[in-house]
Amino acid sequence: MGKLVGGLIGALLIRSPLGAAFGVVFGHLFDEYSEAAAAASPEQLTSIGQLFFRATFRVMGYVAKADGRVSEQEISAARMVMAELGLTAPQVQEAIACFTAGKAAEFNLDGELHALAENCRSRPGLARVFVEIQMRAALAGNDLAGPARPLLNHIARGLGVSGLELAQIETLLRIQRSGFRAGAARAGTARDGRLEDAYQVLGTTSAASDQEVIKAYRRQLNRHHPDKLKANGLPESMMAHAKQRTQQIIEAWELIRERRGLS
Repeated sequence: MGKLVGGLIGALLIRSPLGAAFGVVFGHLFDEYSEAAAAASPEQLTSIGQLFFRATFRVMGYVAKADGRVSEQEISAARMVMAELGLTAPQVQEAIACFTAGKAAEFNLDGELHALAENCRSRPGLARVFVEIQMRAALAGNDLAGPARPLLNHIARGLGVSGLELAQIETLLRIQRSGFRAGAARAGTARDGRLEDAYQVLGTTSAASDQEVIKAYRRQLNRHHPDKLKANGLPESMMAHAKQRTQQIIEAWELIRERRGLS
């Protein structure tokens, strides 16, 4: 299982056109925001990472089966998440086994969430990433139709993620799927819409001052810093998700910076 949670950071970054920018920007923005984490030994962090990995795909399977059957689109969505995380063939097999276990009638969702919540109690960043990954799969699987949306609300509550934050996660993931680059090249209303999306990603508004926008950008980068999440027990196999979220923040910042004429 050690290999299951190790060595997967680089794959998504290499495939991304923002990989180089990520590497340049990421080194000097870590001091403004910090998240308190309980001290844990390497063994405890490994245990948390293993629990997180297994719970991710078990719960994903449960959500996919919630309407009574798992569609081809939902299977494709789960596969897409595995691919975007850069899982190796053995890791994919482990993820599929967990997904299948989550579909079983005897799977105990609340028990799984309780165990995860206990490990995330002083690590809210982990809970947020877990919910983000479930949301990614559910959006791609059936766009939150049927029981998927109330189930995501239940999962979020079980992990201490508020309804407001869940709504923001959905918004940001929908924005992420549409991207900023294409919108940045357009004029008029379409571009203005992309700009407003970018402000949402940074957690600010177009009415904010330049300094407020810069602070919001740095705050968001710090919040999603993979090293901080790793220190709280996020397995290496999930780091690609954290890096993708950081790239989204950088992309949003670039669009806002260009429009405002910031250096």
